[in-house]
Amino acid sequence: MPTLQLVLDNLLSRHFSENSPGAVVLVAKGDEVLYLQGAGLANLKTRAPITPETTFRLASVSKQFTAMCVHLLEQQGQLKLTNKLSVYFPELIHFGEIQLLHLLNHTSGLPDFEEYIPEDQTDQLTDEDVLRITAAQEKALFSPGSQYRYSNTAYVLLGLLVEQVSGVSYADFLQANAFNPLHIQHTMLYQAQAQIPNRAMGYRGDAAGAFSLSDQNIGTATRGDGCIYTSAQDYLKWHLALQNNFLFNIKSSLGINYSTVDAGKHWYYSMGWFFAKDNDGNSELFHSGDTSGFTNLVMHLPQQETLVACFSNIANNQPFLNDLLQELKQFPESHPRSELVYHLPELTR
Repeated sequence: MPTLQLVLDNLLSRHFSENSPGAVVLVAKGDEVLYLQGAGLANLKTRAPITPETTFRLASVSKQFTAMCVHLLEQQGQLKLTNKLSVYFPELIHFGEIQLLHLLNHTSGLPDFEEYIPEDQTDQLTDEDVLRITAAQEKALFSPGSQYRYSNTAYVLLGLLVEQVSGVSYADFLQANAFNPLHIQHTMLYQAQAQIPNRAMGYRGDAAGAFSLSDQNIGTATRGDGCIYTSAQDYLKWHLALQNNFLFNIKSSLGINYSTVDAGKHWYYSMGWFFAKDNDGNSELFHSGDTSGFTNLVMHLPQQETLVACFSNIANNQPFLNDLLQELKQFPESHPRSELVYHLPELTR
């Protein structure tokens, strides 16, 4: 039987060349790294290669960091998840009984800010812009807590909430409460003028196989919904901290505060993670992240004690992720059993 190393090396070489953007793949069991390799270029202009130290924009994989910040503030007694959103943002009082918990679990019913961006908008949207756009809408899409609907609006507002409650910037809160305590040295929140270490630039391919820069767009500067940059090595540190309850107990929180994505298939959302349960009550956790020039996937398989992470600096790179999932079926220690992972793109629209 071929080894994990050989199979994933071949997969990377099939999809990426020494002249194209590419990806990094991490497979770890506990704190043991089973596979960690990059392929392709982080920057086509400088020809810097993708390595385990390369930092990628996580897009919606960032939501688990935002959720962690909110839960830390709860642990510190600075808020309750059942508090109403309008306590912190009075301009949203017309949305009724929305609680912070509804924002965390995508059951708020808040309108999607992406649908209301002004036609004459040329500058990148800020979190404050999203608040203004949201406040200008007349009503929620549904009664809070009544259904699941993925919401970037909710997580942008949660980033603003962290700033309001803590009294410091969201970037500084992350640095002081997550990155510094975990000795995560190459992870940071995107800001337009920030110097991001070992940064991968984002690209988009065309039908002829040529790549063009696609690193930013009008909606990629909002923070709470998708602005973390991290490397595969740093992400493993983050993952191990969550499993060891260094910051907070994610395992107990998943069982208490969650929304139902599909009851018949036992799919749920909590703490910035999608998760699926089997008939024995075992859970598998997933999240994808797609933005203008990046495609990402993280999977936590507790029964196997396995983390799989793939970060790519190519937009709409689902074919690679699908091939990765197919190849992993050969290896029980890194193979997700739930079909939920294949449905993540449609669930996050």
